[in-house]
Amino acid sequence: MKQTKIKLYQRIALTQDLPEHNLCTGDVAVVVEHLPGTPAAGGEDGYALEVFNAIGETIAVVIVPASAVKPLTESEILQTRPLSPTEGGPADR
Repeated sequence: MKQTKIKLYQRIALTQDLPEHNLCTGDVAVVVEHLPGTPAAGGEDGYALEVFNAIGETIAVVIVPASAVKPLTESEILQTRPLSPTEGGPADR
């Protein structure tokens, strides 16, 4: 199944946890760069993402494979969660 290319500056949701960045499936980020696949990456394209907290401050810039993101849809709703694992974040799930 070929994934549709996501546009620059489009908001996306993660489809997998990124515990090394304290990010969870469903967290929202913005695509800041499309990265063409390389043989070392198994040919899969990727994206550089900027992740913001609830008040719009950048908290991380991460690189993920295209399979780790999906476009947001009109049938989804945003919600908040604490960033710190000691406040009910990914480590507590």
